[in-house]
Amino acid sequence: MVDQNNTTRFGLIRHAQTVWNRDKKIQGHCDSPLTAEGEKQALCWGQQLAQFVWDGILSSDAGRAMATAEIINSILKVSLTIDSRLKEQDWGQWEGKTVRQIEAEAPQVLDAQVNAGWNFCPPGGESRRSVLIRSRQALQEAAERYTGQQLLVVVHEGVVKCLIYHLCNRKFVPGEPAILKSYQLHRLVSGSDGLEIEEINSMALDSW
Repeated sequence: MVDQNNTTRFGLIRHAQTVWNRDKKIQGHCDSPLTAEGEKQALCWGQQLAQFVWDGILSSDAGRAMATAEIINSILKVSLTIDSRLKEQDWGQWEGKTVRQIEAEAPQVLDAQVNAGWNFCPPGGESRRSVLIRSRQALQEAAERYTGQQLLVVVHEGVVKCLIYHLCNRKFVPGEPAILKSYQLHRLVSGSDGLEIEEINSMALDSW
């Protein structure tokens, strides 16, 4: 159980739609700007999220995450902190490609990686386990620095999955039932026992 006297709460969301999201290209550490729809999404999210009390925002240092956070913060008007440890998984040689392209170019390599679970690591990239270690460290340090506060965390799909799947003891392999819905606010808490899930799919974020 979480000690309520030392509880820091986190609201996790993924950044708004980008050009490469729309084109189904893998971004990873590469970046692309928000689409016009993505900018509308972020503004709408700010209006939705304003119903809750937020003491600050933590954001990945990727341009798409910072742009999303800044638009949301035009409404929330709280402190905004950037942490590079919250960036998306490095997809190495596969960045800028679609999954269909990878399936055509390296089907055996892709199949092996998909079945590697937490050891999934694109050629020249980093593993999911690495993403978990750095993103969890970022939140644990934030929990200590902002004890008792409520922080909105603007990150990436891979980061959200790594954090939540770890807390759910998932193996990150094909066949596991889907538990995360698209464009949702997920809630984590941190207390004396570390990070815990408060609620996944806590609130649907409107598309725009």
